[in-house]
Amino acid sequence: MAALGAVLAGCGTDPGADRGTDPGAAALKPPSSPTATGGAAASPQPGKPLEQQVPQRPKAPTLAPGPQGLTPVFRRAAAPSATAPRTVALTFDADMTADQGPRAAQGERFDNPGLIAALRALKVPSTVFMTGRWAEEYPAQAKAIGTDPLFEIANHSYSHYAFTSGCYGLPVVAAKDMRADVDRAFRSFEKAGARNVVPYFRFPGGCYDDAALRALAPAGVTAVQWDVISGDAFATDADAVADEVLAGVRPGSLVVMHCTRSAAPVTEEAVRRIVPELRRRGYRFVKVSDLMRAS
Repeated sequence: MAALGAVLAGCGTDPGADRGTDPGAAALKPPSSPTATGGAAASPQPGKPLEQQVPQRPKAPTLAPGPQGLTPVFRRAAAPSATAPRTVALTFDADMTADQGPRAAQGERFDNPGLIAALRALKVPSTVFMTGRWAEEYPAQAKAIGTDPLFEIANHSYSHYAFTSGCYGLPVVAAKDMRADVDRAFRSFEKAGARNVVPYFRFPGGCYDDAALRALAPAGVTAVQWDVISGDAFATDADAVADEVLAGVRPGSLVVMHCTRSAAPVTEEAVRRIVPELRRRGYRFVKVSDLMRAS
């Protein structure tokens, strides 16, 4: 978990900007024949300035609120029956913190178009947990991912600040600003043109407490964690990452990986080993929404 936390560290205040030309967009262009599913355009919300309006999101299964109305948390599907099909959800965190704009301008890549292309070639439905800052840096890629029916985009916050203290050294979002941070990320996806956006949220660093769950309750999201840590953060051995996933997956598992080339450089290679092996074992890949629906 320490390695996972390392890739999540380093937040700041640079608001970021749309950089226009996106080198990864060509590799991520979705097929032209299928139409995007589940999309819903934003509609005007009377009485609110445009920049404060929250885009409508497509219907997707969510969990009922927890005790005292807290945001519910989903970690994996319920144990299936002996006759149920084996399913597993691969999820990818598209991490980019608020202060990494200058590093991106100098050539550091926080995207991973090769990984997305591999998932497409392997026909693996996946959920990408994206920060709003990543969508602003790579708007063409965010749109390509978010209009391809193979994928769905979920919220990983805008600024990648922690939602509770003591989370791998990340700066902490004030409780009064947590809802606004999540809404800002959703607006970034909408601005980029993503349509397959689901009402799920992954806490930066996976860190949360009851105060955070309470603050996000009005957003109507389900918090999504995981039960299998891939260990791909800063890994240099793709086989070791693949072994970690293959050893941990059980029917209904939810795997956390990364879609950040500079911080998780061997993820694509690991996925190319993981997918055929799990299929050989009888697993079917699904998005988080499908895993939640089935459970």
